[in-house]
Amino acid sequence: MSQLIESKLDPKKAVLSEVCNAGDPWMAEIRKGQIFRILDLEGNQAVDTLFYSAAGPDERYSAVDTIARQGKLYLTTGSVLYSSEGKPMLTIVADTCGRHDTLGGACAAESNTVRYSLDKRPMHSCRDSFMHALNTCECATHRHMSKRDISANINFFMNVPVTANGGLSFADGISGAGKYVEMRAEMDVLVLISNCPQLNNPCNAYNPTPVQLLVWNA
Repeated sequence: MSQLIESKLDPKKAVLSEVCNAGDPWMAEIRKGQIFRILDLEGNQAVDTLFYSAAGPDERYSAVDTIARQGKLYLTTGSVLYSSEGKPMLTIVADTCGRHDTLGGACAAESNTVRYSLDKRPMHSCRDSFMHALNTCECATHRHMSKRDISANINFFMNVPVTANGGLSFADGISGAGKYVEMRAEMDVLVLISNCPQLNNPCNAYNPTPVQLLVWNA
């Protein structure tokens, strides 16, 4: 069930506020206790997101642990994001969208070809954005990350209903302009985002748009 809770934090007091354009990657370290907000500026944007322990990338967000611990497929206020070591990484403390996908994964050249057509293979994808960010990362503990470090991600704001026979469907988004999700870091984490460029399904309303990323100190 959705838990719609608004934040009391003032964007003017954020210690970090940046815009990530559609199709671009974004990477930053969030310290334990800090609050991290992803803001959907124009509505129905899908934000593919991975989290890693800042101490080292071997410990990272685990979709399996997160789903199993809470017995829920979708994320909203109160959801805890668990690591591959079974430790809490972040807790969602505010959410004005109400549901975020854990199953749909990130678009790739291969999946675009299989789902749509062969001529979609050169299309920019979230896995491309992830790899671009990793290849330019200057953080010493994450400098040697590679494509094998890209695991199952969260799709914030994305609507991926599970069908009666256990399949997935990509449906119209349930987000809107100004909707956001806000998380408290329970450990030092590295955030890796691909602001999805997908044009072939309704996850971005066929019109990828920018998002804003904000951080507040504890």
